[in-house]
Amino acid sequence: MKNFISSRNKYEKCTAKEAIIKGLSKDGGLFVPENFGTEKFDIADFINLSYQEMAYKVMSLFFDDFTKDELETCIKKAYEKNFSSDDISPVSKIGKDYMLELYHGPTSAFKDIALTILPYLLKTAYKDENKKIYILTATSGDTGKAALEGFKNVEGTYITVFYPNKGVSLIQEKQMNTTVGNNVEVVSINGNFDDCQKLVKTCYEKIESSEVQLSSANSINIGRLIPQVVYYFKAYSDLVKKQEIEINEKVNFVVPTGNFGNILAGYFAKVLGCPIDKLICASNENNILTDFIKTGVYDRNREFFTTISPSMDILISSNLERLLFILSDYDDVKIAKYMESLAKTGKYVIDRDLLTEIQKTFEAYYCSEEECRATIRDVFNEDKRLIDTHTAVAYAASKKIRNGNKNIILSTASPYKFCNNVLSSLKGYRKKNEFDAMRELENLSGEQAPKNLKEIENIPNLHNKNIEIKDGINIVLERIEKLK
Repeated sequence: MKNFISSRNKYEKCTAKEAIIKGLSKDGGLFVPENFGTEKFDIADFINLSYQEMAYKVMSLFFDDFTKDELETCIKKAYEKNFSSDDISPVSKIGKDYMLELYHGPTSAFKDIALTILPYLLKTAYKDENKKIYILTATSGDTGKAALEGFKNVEGTYITVFYPNKGVSLIQEKQMNTTVGNNVEVVSINGNFDDCQKLVKTCYEKIESSEVQLSSANSINIGRLIPQVVYYFKAYSDLVKKQEIEINEKVNFVVPTGNFGNILAGYFAKVLGCPIDKLICASNENNILTDFIKTGVYDRNREFFTTISPSMDILISSNLERLLFILSDYDDVKIAKYMESLAKTGKYVIDRDLLTEIQKTFEAYYCSEEECRATIRDVFNEDKRLIDTHTAVAYAASKKIRNGNKNIILSTASPYKFCNNVLSSLKGYRKKNEFDAMRELENLSGEQAPKNLKEIENIPNLHNKNIEIKDGINIVLERIEKLK
């Protein structure tokens, strides 16, 4: 049976089910599959599989303590009816590149692909446990609603989502605050996403309960990360079937990146045999990852920008820790020192050999706000397509790559989640009402906004709690007391 180990203490081992339930190691480390990279797939075996069949192939490799029936049931329930495209993650042509459309799920963002299945994985994993499961989630915009939709009304499971007040789009905020469910809670924090993420990790470290098990829906949970590996294989297979590439031809994936989970899933796919040459880390003006991949210096002691691509407004990229752990040959002592330095000084510097290993696969670029807006305009004028502000960051990065491979751009959200920012990029003005901006974009493009976004306009907000960062742990403790 495959074990998962902590990135800060490789002697702490658990099964896949245990790792999914816990979410985060007690020492603050992230769970990583032991001996990762010793098994590989033949890409030819993927070409004629459905998305569901690919999902089983990938997930069964990692989640081998789930029975075949358990895993197939989770996959069927997640992907049978929740997506507007039967393809789940279709690929389309955009300019000279290709776009992997990851926004056809119930909340119109890429997080849906993992967060439609995580509740089923979690419920299956803890079906023999007597504890209640309490999901703590930090969101920079999209994870929150996707997690709320996935976990609402799931028996024995409760969820609190923390998001930065004034740090998400109005549509994202409305999506979260209109969520129904007898087990959901939404709280805005006067701070940024990093503050929300730190709060969740602090709760893990300081709260113990014999009756309630804390878990996470963020990509720090291995149950969130592994399902994202699937769509890299799916995108590659689609291009082979469309005769856009030859089988085993190398491609680049261009990923708008904040918390490093989405692009790390691409690295997992590459190690598992997907013919990927470069993974391009695309950042907005919070370009800490671009600097790190170029220099090996991770320094969050810098100005924080609130941008038009808010889901990437992050200065502490949690999943980077997993990559460093794997590429340092599971040197947990080294990783623990890096993370301790980050916590104490806001900075760490990796050694030259580790940086060289990272640069073999990863390149990084960032774009300014104006470049992002110009890219949205260019794509609309040239291809008559709307793209959201995060996809625009990746599209801008794709124009800077010079290695001759075909680029697959990950489109992580519907443009209708960021209506005024897209409209102002195209026309130079905004609407007072975000939904008026949505209607104007529909008229401009001739493309209907997703029903799940349109219908929330007239739904009243059910969640209005706003707190200071220091009060966050008390909110969690109070809810735990109610759950006992």
